[in-house]
Amino acid sequence: QVQLVESGGGLVQPGGSLRLSCAASGSIFRLAVMGWYRQAPGKQRELVASITSGGSPNYADSVKGRFTISRDNAKNTVYLRMDSLRPEDTAVYYCNTNPLRWSWGQGTQVTVSS
Repeated sequence: QVQLVESGGGLVQPGGSLRLSCAASGSIFRLAVMGWYRQAPGKQRELVASITSGGSPNYADSVKGRFTISRDNAKNTVYLRMDSLRPEDTAVYYCNTNPLRWSWGQGTQVTVSS
C-alpha cells in the first residue's frame, strides 16, 4: 500500500505564497496521475490541480494562474506552489491519485489570514 506524506503548510497573509510537498512510497508513483485536493471546514474535499506522469498539469478554475503543480518522479514527490493566496484557500491540503486509488495521508493545514 502506498503511503502519502504531505508537508509545507502554515499560516500566511493574503497575497503570500507557500510550497506544499507530498512524498509517496513505492515506485508506482511515477506511473500515476497525481492530484492535490483540499477540504475547507464544512465543505467537501475538492480537486484543485492534477498532473500526469509526463508532467502535463490541469487546474480548477478557482486556482488557475495562482497555483502551479509539479512532480519529481525520481524523488516520488509532487509539489504545489501556491501564490497570491486568498482567505478562501484556507483548507487542509492532501495529495492522492486522480482518480482516487490510495489511502489518504494526514494532510497539511493551510491558513490564509491577516
